[in-house]
Amino acid sequence: MSSRRSRSRQSGGSRISDDQINDLVSKLQQLLPEIRNSRRSDKVSASTVLQETCNYIRSLHREVDDLSERLSELLATTDTAQAAVIRSLLLQ
Repeated sequence: MSSRRSRSRQSGGSRISDDQINDLVSKLQQLLPEIRNSRRSDKVSASTVLQETCNYIRSLHREVDDLSERLSELLATTDTAQAAVIRSLLLQ
């Protein structure tokens, strides 16, 4: 038994079952385009799913950063009225 699980029992915290973990890993797997679109999607280990989840989240963060930078550049190059309209649409 891992030390995390034994600590959880000792501290009185609720223990997550293996079935619940498997269900959550399966749900994550369905959200990951890298795994979902591959032929091997039904034979992927939980550790691979978790690693791919981390990679996917990092790529989403990079994409958000890129889009934020592009938006800032766009707002800097448009006139004040257009920038105000864009800002008001973003705040909705």
